[in-house]
Amino acid sequence: MAHNIKERRRILGITQAQLAERVGTSTHYIGQIELENKFPTPEMLERIASALEIDSPELFSMDAYPAETIRQFQEVVLADVEAAVTNVISSRLADIQKMV
Repeated sequence: MAHNIKERRRILGITQAQLAERVGTSTHYIGQIELENKFPTPEMLERIASALEIDSPELFSMDAYPAETIRQFQEVVLADVEAAVTNVISSRLADIQKMV
């Protein structure tokens, strides 16, 4: 989402301050959203999308992300899933061995 907000601002040629003014918030808050330190409320998402002249679902579109970024994200998610599955299997095997 943060990437899409920044990219859309770039396309429109507006600053964080201009976006903040359009949505009625502080530049600091917009900066925190773009740094992924804050996640806006649904109401604020709607206001941001409107100010950026897009529909709110477009804020979450993966189309604007570079292919390499998506690939890295997928690798991290898959590694996390693999680790979680491995932990569950190991735990279950330990439980079975205790029973035997």
